[in-house]
Amino acid sequence: MGGCFNITTNAGGIPYLNVTNVTVGTDSVDLALGFRRIQPVGYLTIRLATVIPADATTTLPVTITLNGTTRNLTLYNGTQATVADLIGSTGVITVFNDRFNGILQLMSKAVTA
Repeated sequence: MGGCFNITTNAGGIPYLNVTNVTVGTDSVDLALGFRRIQPVGYLTIRLATVIPADATTTLPVTITLNGTTRNLTLYNGTQATVADLIGSTGVITVFNDRFNGILQLMSKAVTA
């Protein structure tokens, strides 16, 4: 059985970005991410350790701030993601950063039991 190799892919794990601050404003809820030297491209794993407060208006749009730039979070169909889409979620959410079109799209969210 020659030619069989033991290859470990992604041995270092998938990196994630921490939400460092959740700000509930009158016109949006912002998830601030820690500063990065580079602008991530493609799939982002975001660790949401702090739940969005239950008293936040569920129709408020959700934004994400990274390196001082705030952008809207959208859903699969391009509509604005709202607090209702993330309320009760902790753990990780997956976002796709389409740098060329300026779109942040929610791909998956944590579901709490």
